Amino acid sequence: MAGLAQGGHAPVATFAISGLAILVGGIYLDSLNGLMPLLGVLCLMVAVFFANFWRDPDRPIPQEPGLLVSPADGHVMFVRRERANGRRPSKIERDAGSLEHDENTGDWYPQPCDDPLSFETEQRFSSVDDNPKDTDVWRVAIFMSPLDVHVNRAPFTSSIVAMEHRTGKGRRRGPFAPAYRKESEYNERVRTVFESKSGERIEVMQISGALARTIVPWKGIGDELRRGERYGMIRLGSRVDVRVSAAHYEPQVLSAEDKHPQYPKGQFVKAGADIIFKRIREEE
Repeated sequence: MAGLAQGGHAPVATFAISGLAILVGGIYLDSLNGLMPLLGVLCLMVAVFFANFWRDPDRPIPQEPGLLVSPADGHVMFVRRERANGRRPSKIERDAGSLEHDENTGDWYPQPCDDPLSFETEQRFSSVDDNPKDTDVWRVAIFMSPLDVHVNRAPFTSSIVAMEHRTGKGRRRGPFAPAYRKESEYNERVRTVFESKSGERIEVMQISGALARTIVPWKGIGDELRRGERYGMIRLGSRVDVRVSAAHYEPQVLSAEDKHPQYPKGQFVKAGADIIFKRIREEE
């Protein structure tokens, strides 16, 4: 049954009640030359907008083993095979120097984690087209418009082993590039690592957009989640990226970069209900 996400009841109720009260007052007391009914209608319109934004419909969750469901509603921007070529430096590595500096994304140590698929810290990735390696990942990027459902869900049955908030270099907040641009992957973001009972990990990045300024986690490190269970939301337009082992999974979605005539903006997926990856080896 559809409802409102956490935090949505108060603003919807406030503007709905205010709008009705102002309308009644304008009709039966004094319309102030039509201003009261107009203000009441505006309040009701805001209540409808908030109800649409905070909507949180129930979804049928696929039960077949070996599937990863979408963590977000939206159009698939791209699907890319990537390889880690750097990571955020530790204090020791920073003190020792030998860092690579990027004006927009900050400092990087020019080696990935010893086990890139552990997603121990934020890593720098580049696209690869040939010479596949077992440490490669698939990345699916999903663009969430302001009209989409903004509740995020766990891609598979797992527990949260890492949750990390990052802002733009040298900023307390931001930057906030439009979420449909490639540069937005280094906007203010929350990186969450999910681990299954078998030890397999995937990384989900909630990324703020030009309008979205607040990422709200509902779960934390150590929490266990079912496939498709809600774990947070991003307010207004935004983006969610998923990285999984390319040796274990294959993508099941079409992106805008595929230029498929049926999906010019990329395939639209629903959080918790639509499959974005299928396992190509042993079952989940």
